[in-house]
Amino acid sequence: MNVLVDLGHTTALRSPDREVLTLARTVAAGGTVSVLTHAPDAAGLAEELGGFDVAVLLAPQDAAPDLSLTDTALLDAALAESGATLVLGPNAAEVTDCFARLAVRHSAAIITDAVGVDADRTVTKSVLAGGYTTTVEPTTELAFVTVAPNAVAAGEAQGGQAPDVKPLAVSASGAAATVTGTQVAPASSRPKLTEARVVVVGGRGVGENFSLVEELADELGAAVGASRAAVDAGWAEHSAQVGQTGVTVSPQLYLCAGVSGAIQHRAGMQTSQTIVAVNKDENAQIFDIADYGVVGDLNKVLPQLIEALRERKG
Repeated sequence: MNVLVDLGHTTALRSPDREVLTLARTVAAGGTVSVLTHAPDAAGLAEELGGFDVAVLLAPQDAAPDLSLTDTALLDAALAESGATLVLGPNAAEVTDCFARLAVRHSAAIITDAVGVDADRTVTKSVLAGGYTTTVEPTTELAFVTVAPNAVAAGEAQGGQAPDVKPLAVSASGAAATVTGTQVAPASSRPKLTEARVVVVGGRGVGENFSLVEELADELGAAVGASRAAVDAGWAEHSAQVGQTGVTVSPQLYLCAGVSGAIQHRAGMQTSQTIVAVNKDENAQIFDIADYGVVGDLNKVLPQLIEALRERKG
């Protein structure tokens, strides 16, 4: 089976990209794996792709003048060039948007937020806030699938030959939003919340001083999140909110302190692989889904955990 991986505008592989590439290498089962990047400068990316058995890297010949139509045209051209029957991509907004447009155009199946894909194109995904795990099999010849972060164990690059870079010249017709300027997001030493393998979250019980949560996150190399109550109180930015009205995360380790565990919050995190909760209320709902729970004052528990981590680091 020929597989096309759409990496969006990435110029250097991130953890979710490596996970999707690992999955593509597995499900291709001897077929060809092609990769599309929407960034015109692809030389460095080609070197990184050498270890993932990628046959060709497709890249735009010129930078896109608009926000969406050129991206769709690029994916359509890459689809024709690769002859793929399965298109994979990380579960990011820009990738999902392109997949939805192309799925309609080609009358193809689209499945988002998958946690697994088999060689026969059977897709596994969690639904209803992680309450159920389902399997879905596309009935169309072509299928588009986005993969949730941390759903697949990223394989190691095997030191293969860098793929050939093939430029794609496309043009988009019709009205489109035009890029009038860009602004670089502030740099952060912490990983992106939706992609982090470890997430530390503070809730109402933390209070306005999030320093303990941030200190623990830094010791674990984790992203910092917050419950809606903490965000509404102004203790954390809305971009850090985890839950039904915030972001959905599925890290390997989810550690929360002072979080009650209301269903709206659980909807955004209960697919995490290991959940650790600290709360002084032994009847808090979060303990219903936690793998490990500590009943105690977080202002006493978290400093001890931070100290223990520092001792283990030597």
